[in-house]
Amino acid sequence: MEIKLAISRSGHDKDSIYVIVKEEANMVYLADGNLKPLEKPKKKNRKHIQIIKKLPKEITEVFTQENFRNEEIKRAVKLYQKSIRDARQLS
Repeated sequence: MEIKLAISRSGHDKDSIYVIVKEEANMVYLADGNLKPLEKPKKKNRKHIQIIKKLPKEITEVFTQENFRNEEIKRAVKLYQKSIRDARQLS
């Protein structure tokens, strides 16, 4: 299962990080595990997000077929935010 993370680029949730849980023609369904759980994902126009192409290995390892739950989504988002902070501190 390929995991995709995305950053919201417009709307009141601008700069929020989500996991894409479902994709349609021009719409995506996003979950963050907190305000937008898997059971009620946020529907957003594909134009209004930026897909994160390079994910650190530890984030992709969070998900397996059996454990795709809100807890893993929260963990993946936190790990990505931490990797961004770490990269900024190095530069």
